[in-house]
Amino acid sequence: MNHQIPELPAQHQHALAALLTQKNWMMATAESCTGGLIAAACTDLAGSSAWFERGFVTYSNAAKTELLGVPAQLIAQHGAVSEPVARAMAEGAVAHSHADVSVAVTGVAGPSGGSPDKPVGTVWLGWHIHGHTTAERCHFAGDRAAVRQATVQHALRRLVQGLQDTPGPTP
Repeated sequence: MNHQIPELPAQHQHALAALLTQKNWMMATAESCTGGLIAAACTDLAGSSAWFERGFVTYSNAAKTELLGVPAQLIAQHGAVSEPVARAMAEGAVAHSHADVSVAVTGVAGPSGGSPDKPVGTVWLGWHIHGHTTAERCHFAGDRAAVRQATVQHALRRLVQGLQDTPGPTP
């Protein structure tokens, strides 16, 4: 079984650190299918305490509701693996922390648990960057480890892109 922390390309790690440090923003994560791997990839970089505030591993629906404030009705109506839940997770991570930025992931890593509407490899990702929330549905191929690794890399790569496109506060 592969329990290795997915490696984020060094240029993305350093870009994430530099952007958050430059903007004087803190980051939080809200993870379901990755089980804390995004937080681990961030905190793998020395000095990350300057920009990484906290991570929430909300694997169960109850945890999403209790820790992030995701309405239980939203989960019941759309399912845990959905755009509204990914958005609510991203917003909840910021609301329940001291962060300005968050990334959230909820998906079906497999090998079981898929459905015709949400096959294995389906992941909804959400980003909340200084008051603005976006979400994206992806489908990643491979086994459980590959889906989780691809999710971590995509989540952080798109976070870097979002930070590059968002002006920070003026010093």
